[in-house]
Amino acid sequence: MTQNKEWHGRAIGLLDLDAFFASVEILDHPEWRGKPLIVGGRAKDRGVVSTASYEARRYGVHSAMPSSYAERLCPQAIWVKPHFDHYRALSHQVMRLILNETPLVEQMSIDEAYFDVTPGRYSNEDPRAICHRLMDEVAALGISCSIGLSTTKTISKIASEKYKPHGFCAVEPGQERVFLAPLPISTMSGIGKATAKKLTTYGMRTIGDIAEADTEELTRLLGVMGPRLKIRAQGKDHSPVRPAAERRQAKSISSERTFPRDLMTFPDLRSAVKAVSEHTGRRLRADNLKGTTVTLKLRYSDLSIHTAQMGLTAPTDDSHTIAAAGQKLLEQLWHSPQPVRLVGIGISGFDNPKPRQLQLPLDGKQLDTADSAEQERDNRLLKATDDIQRRFGSQALSYGRDIRLNNLGSQSDTDSPSDHRY
Repeated sequence: MTQNKEWHGRAIGLLDLDAFFASVEILDHPEWRGKPLIVGGRAKDRGVVSTASYEARRYGVHSAMPSSYAERLCPQAIWVKPHFDHYRALSHQVMRLILNETPLVEQMSIDEAYFDVTPGRYSNEDPRAICHRLMDEVAALGISCSIGLSTTKTISKIASEKYKPHGFCAVEPGQERVFLAPLPISTMSGIGKATAKKLTTYGMRTIGDIAEADTEELTRLLGVMGPRLKIRAQGKDHSPVRPAAERRQAKSISSERTFPRDLMTFPDLRSAVKAVSEHTGRRLRADNLKGTTVTLKLRYSDLSIHTAQMGLTAPTDDSHTIAAAGQKLLEQLWHSPQPVRLVGIGISGFDNPKPRQLQLPLDGKQLDTADSAEQERDNRLLKATDDIQRRFGSQALSYGRDIRLNNLGSQSDTDSPSDHRY
C-alpha cells in the first residue's frame, strides 16, 4: 500500500470481521486461543459449521460444512454452540466505531459493513489512514477485521478478502479494471455455481472476460442480470452506501422450508416451491413490497447449497408469479435423483416506483407484464387468503397442492436469517 498519492474520487470501504463468532468465543475463553475452534451444531444434531477459527480452517473446515465432515477433518477441534446475543453486542460496538468516522454506514450482516469515507464529504483525512485507525480500534476490542478500500462496493468486497485475517487492501482510483481483470469469475459476489457454469461454457473464466463480453450475449445468457454484471466487472458500480435511515426495507425477503425427509421427485419439489412462494408472497404483501428478482435455494441431503436467480421485467408481490419463476429455476437447478432437504424462495430488487403485475405462463428467462381481469381476480383472492390466514393462522386455509406436502410429514417454515433490517 502506498499513501504518497492523494486519493481522488469515491472511497468506499468494506469492513469484515475475521472469523467473528469464533473470535468472540475466544474472548470468553482465552485458553482456546491458538487452538482449532468450531462454532456450530454437532453432527449428532445434523448440525453445520457456523464459523471456524483459522486454526481449524487449516484442516479444511469452513462455514456451512456438515458437522459430521468437519469432525472427521479436525477431530481434535473444540466445539461450541453459537451465542448470538454476545455476537450482536460486540457487532454493535464495531458499528459505533465506524459511525464515529462517517455517518454513511451500510451494515450488510452481523460482521460486515460498507462505509463511505470519500475525502471532502465529512472529512478531508486520507481514507487509507481512516481504515488503519478502524483496524486498530477493532483490535482493541479483542477481535480483528479486514478492510477493502476502493471506489466501488464490488471491488471493496473482493479486496477485503485478499489479505485475511487482519489485512488491508486498497485499490486506488484508476486501477479498478487492472485489479479485477485477472480474477476468476467466482470471486465476484452474485456469481454462483450455475451462473459460473454458463459463463465458463462461453469461454468467460475471469472478471476481465465479463468486462469485455458482448452485452447482448450476456443478456441472452443471464437475462437482465447480464448487463449489470458487466458494469460491475468494468469497475463502474456506482451504487451508494445507504445508511439505515435511508433504507426503507430489507434488501430481500425470503422464506425456507426444511422437510423431515428428503424430497426426491420433481412433483414433490414443485409443490414445495409453490408452498414456499406463497409464504414469501404473504410477507411481501404484508410489508407492501414488490420485487424484481426471484432466487431459488436448494439444500441437498449432504447440506450443500445451490442457488439460482431470475430477473423479472417488473416488480411483483404475486405468489403465483413468484412460484412460476421458482419452478423455471427448479428445472435448471435440480437434477434427479438428488435428494433435497430444504427449499427456499427469495425476492429482491424493491426499487421500482411504479410496480405492475406479471402475467403467466412464462416463456423464457424474463416475464412479461399485463393488466387483466384475471389478474385482478387473482389479486382479490390473494388478499382474501391473506386476511383469513392472518386472522386464523396459516393452516386455516390452504391450497389443494399442499396436500402432497402434508403427506410428507411435519415441516417447518422459517424466514431466512439473511433478511436483516438495519
